[in-house]
Amino acid sequence: MAQLPAGYVPLIKSLLQWLRPAPRPIEDAAWNEACGRAAWLRGLDDARRARLRVLATRFLHEKTITPIGDLQLQVADGVLLAALCCLPLLEFGEVGLEGWSQLIVYPDAFRVHRSHMDAAGVLHEWDDELIGESWDSGPLILSWADVQADLAEPHEGYCVAVHEMVHKLDALDGAMDGTPPLPRAWQREWAAAFQQSYDAFCAQVDAGEETLIDPYAAEAPEEFFAVASEYHFSAPDVLAQALPDVAAHLRRFYGEPPAESSRAWLDSTEQR
Repeated sequence: MAQLPAGYVPLIKSLLQWLRPAPRPIEDAAWNEACGRAAWLRGLDDARRARLRVLATRFLHEKTITPIGDLQLQVADGVLLAALCCLPLLEFGEVGLEGWSQLIVYPDAFRVHRSHMDAAGVLHEWDDELIGESWDSGPLILSWADVQADLAEPHEGYCVAVHEMVHKLDALDGAMDGTPPLPRAWQREWAAAFQQSYDAFCAQVDAGEETLIDPYAAEAPEEFFAVASEYHFSAPDVLAQALPDVAAHLRRFYGEPPAESSRAWLDSTEQR
């Protein structure tokens, strides 16, 4: 069979997208319930919340949400998970959903078996207890109990759904290294600022100094990016004080962080 000219590829892709079934809209009741449970969603302005709803709709259309064990998730739970995972995509867009197809949700923290062969050829094996995990091209995994704990204390610097979704963004350029796909000039600025801030932060942790943000950020550049992103959404003032250069880049990448939850939003939904 003769090879198609390169110009046919966009045409075929557009045709496939046109043939793809349209996502089922999120019902107002489920969306309002999800927003009512998450200060980060309530804190978005109307335009950004509407954009997030479109992204969450696409998420639910493309991803399979699989609860593990006895965990049962209601429709609004799935909407909530989709919205939390899509928070980092508000400016980046739905291209951030590419490359994987499943969200696995455990009732609580889960254990994974690890192994590593060191330079001397000795095999080391151990178990880790995790609240979330993100594989390069595999599923995204979350602990439902920890998602709930983050919602209960929304301004403490933690959001495991954002953390693991940021790893997905980080991996889109083929390397999980703390730098997502960016225009070249911005990528150079980002890499320089993050490396300098990361090195200084690691020096603080190594010296036993108390840090304003979670010291887990010193584990690796990709964890530094993911932890800083959690603070962008849940404790932006702390991030700006601790890592001002990083905070500035994340504001440019994610947009302004959500404002404090608004009683006016709750009143408006009650009147509908």
